[in-house]
Amino acid sequence: MKKSMEEYAKVPSSDDMPPHQNMESEINGGAANGGKLYHRNGSLNNNPEGKLAVPDKNEDLDHVNLQKRVGLLSAVCLIVGTMIGSGIFISPKGVLAGTGSVGLSLLVWVGCGFISLFGALSYAELGTLITKSGAEYVYLKEAFGPFHKTLGPIPAFLFAWTSVLILKPALFGVVAMSFALYTTEPFFECGPPDVLVKVVSILCLLFVSAINCYSVKVATNVQNFFTAAKLIAIAVITIGGFFNMGKGEIEEISTGFEGSIQSPSIIALAFYDGLWAYDGWNNLNYITEEIRNPRRNLPLAIMIGIPLVTICYLFTNLSYLTVMTRAELLRSTAVAATWGDRVLGVAAVFIPISVALSTFGAANGSCFTGGRLSFVAAREGHLPKVLSYVHLKKFTPLPSLLVSTCLAVLMVLMGDIFALIDFFSFTAWMFYGSTMAALLVLRYTMKDAERPYKVPIILPITVLLVSIYLVIAPIINDPRVEFLYAFIFIMSGLFVYVPFVVMKKSLPYTDTVTKFIQLILWCAPSKYDSELVGD
Repeated sequence: MKKSMEEYAKVPSSDDMPPHQNMESEINGGAANGGKLYHRNGSLNNNPEGKLAVPDKNEDLDHVNLQKRVGLLSAVCLIVGTMIGSGIFISPKGVLAGTGSVGLSLLVWVGCGFISLFGALSYAELGTLITKSGAEYVYLKEAFGPFHKTLGPIPAFLFAWTSVLILKPALFGVVAMSFALYTTEPFFECGPPDVLVKVVSILCLLFVSAINCYSVKVATNVQNFFTAAKLIAIAVITIGGFFNMGKGEIEEISTGFEGSIQSPSIIALAFYDGLWAYDGWNNLNYITEEIRNPRRNLPLAIMIGIPLVTICYLFTNLSYLTVMTRAELLRSTAVAATWGDRVLGVAAVFIPISVALSTFGAANGSCFTGGRLSFVAAREGHLPKVLSYVHLKKFTPLPSLLVSTCLAVLMVLMGDIFALIDFFSFTAWMFYGSTMAALLVLRYTMKDAERPYKVPIILPITVLLVSIYLVIAPIINDPRVEFLYAFIFIMSGLFVYVPFVVMKKSLPYTDTVTKFIQLILWCAPSKYDSELVGD
């Protein structure tokens, strides 16, 4: 329900009132002065200054929503910025090692790009059909939830349980540690001390989190800037490669398919390495509700972003091979740095700076999307409700962002975060595959629903089959007891699901803690509003 701004009388700015007066009635779901919160286009009266409005007596809305501040450019930058981290600059050798030849490795890079595009386009159908944020969590809940009141929501809950507690904060922490390594390593010949790396990592986490807590607009501008910076770096490497090819330095590239590995199972593992370089293709679906005109911009951003990443990966690898042999590339621990030393000379310092910028941008994107998952899961009743609250003035999911950051800091302090991700890596593809199955289910259960964008059925089936392989392959190829531990952790979520979700139990003093957090963080409940989808 939309009304003109003139129909509402504004009260004084919240900044003019003491916090305890402002929040007194908001604790009970209302706004200051005993009124209700009115939102339009995801904000309080669409008023970025944070002024409250007295609503019409027939319009009692007691919640605050996130604003739609992500346009097409920011959406593309979020996809590209989170997919391209540090790997393509440091060690893009897994694919080459698994294929044995230049020609086959380039085909695998392109093939991985197509698989990622198929998955992302399938997510675009889901995102335009179910216009809630939360990506896999929401799609699993909508597809399987209706089948059984208790058992149906379990896949969605287990995804939230695993991702919120392990996957999202671990990835956020790993990117921050990569940033710390590449910013401190030039100052230490034998490598930076672990304590310093952890300190810089935590400072990075806190700074990125502060940006995201302060403003969605600032966070998206930061993402746009750092994505542009990494694309400039890739453009420099690409142009350098074409320049070298123009000089005739194509000896390694001209070897083509010589030395190609013939074993299908080993080549399939090369796809496994390549697809992890493309991970992040689903991140835009975590913020569907914040995208302007998502039914247009969500699929369009995917169609622009993922082919762009594929081209970047292809040209960057070609450029590396103009100055390095296959053996040199496989031995190098910093491929882009080696390339810079041989091509840029004294300007080679540009490369480590670019890597630092790239990792910082990826950290910002990880924080931006990771906090939305816990926000949506809490709003749906699968996590503590306070995690779904929104800051009254900044319109950011402040509690969920703070919890995600605290978990990431904890993982950095604990130790081997890289091993943790390695053991849980198969679970990501397990949930990707489950989401493809959800799309197939929704084609049947919601066959008459309007679909602004619809993919050929072969695309989700292809990604489903690839997902099944990528779940099974690492377990069969290198069976370790840690995979069992990871599976046990996932299933342990049921011990939380049954009492707190099914039986609606709550811990003592939950309401008191929630009210305290509301007062301290100055936030209020949120609610999904389908009327705002098309804005």
